[in-house]
Amino acid sequence: MDMLVKLYDLPDSGQSLSRLAAVGISIRRALPPEKHKVLDWVRSNFSQAWASEAEVAFAREPVSCFVAIRAKSLLGFACHDATCRNFFGPTGVDANARGKGIGAALLLACLESMRQQGFGYAIIGGVGPADFYTKTVGAIPIAGSEPGIYRGLL
Repeated sequence: MDMLVKLYDLPDSGQSLSRLAAVGISIRRALPPEKHKVLDWVRSNFSQAWASEAEVAFAREPVSCFVAIRAKSLLGFACHDATCRNFFGPTGVDANARGKGIGAALLLACLESMRQQGFGYAIIGGVGPADFYTKTVGAIPIAGSEPGIYRGLL
């Protein structure tokens, strides 16, 4: 299923970014020279399909892939405008780094970027943890959206 988010009503990301910074984790837009490292990490930790979507995010101007980093180690990633314009995803956090707010910070970084592009709403495509998106950004299900854009995927 897909979910809809009001970009004009996002929670403030400042507090979560400050909490992460206090423990040495930064959230930022990925840089083109990091593409190979990010794609290798996504492929190793998640899937080739997600790496393919992340590769598209690196082709956007500006890059629409955000990363979570601590001490030059990748902890997570999130993309928008990959498979479809105005769609959030894919996103993932290293299994050993979950529960620290990294996923929420990456989500907000992407959604704020989408808002800055002028969108009023965003679509979270092919949602896994619906409760997380509802709790974090007030996302609501889009009726009849399954299988959505991934219909007929090889």
